[in-house]
Amino acid sequence: MSKRLKFERQLWSEGYERIIGLDEVGRGCLAGPVVAAGVVFEEGTDIPQIRDSKDIGEKERVELSIKIKQEALYWSVQEGSIDEISDLNILWASLNTMQKCVNAIDPAPDYILVDGNRYIASMIPFTCLIKGDDRSMSIAAASILAKVYRDDLMKRLHDKYPEYGWNTNVGYPTATHKKALKTHGYTEYHRTSFRLGTKKIRNKQDH
Repeated sequence: MSKRLKFERQLWSEGYERIIGLDEVGRGCLAGPVVAAGVVFEEGTDIPQIRDSKDIGEKERVELSIKIKQEALYWSVQEGSIDEISDLNILWASLNTMQKCVNAIDPAPDYILVDGNRYIASMIPFTCLIKGDDRSMSIAAASILAKVYRDDLMKRLHDKYPEYGWNTNVGYPTATHKKALKTHGYTEYHRTSFRLGTKKIRNKQDH
């Protein structure tokens, strides 16, 4: 039995039936949306291979994302846009995007397990778990869905702006990404509320 089911087993034993695990990816990126996912498993579901998405290779992540969608009672993936990140700041945009996942589940979850140490006020009881993606199967599953979705999105955007290396760095501030920002300026996909190291705006047709 998965060691990451401790919290779910306890909550199932207390009568909770729709426990949603929440996680987000992309908070530290310079480009692209922040992406959150939420996953609800039926009581007793145990998939030991599910673990923190950062510890899984790309091929296995994609395979697990398909399995999670097949096995989950409910799942949702949501984006927090560049505008939301600018308006709310990255922390609150991340929390707001996780809340979008909760709102998308019908019937509503009856308990929330969220990765990290912060969440927004909720009528639904919740527990914040630091390093939750390695302590809860539901949160780990959410981390996998969010990462697979976001990585795929950034690789598609790479085809439009290949200089920034988004096919490998998926928007994180690598040397290639920072050099391209200095050389070409920033695109409509960059987070202008972040320190990008350039004030130059790239023409949308300049590629």
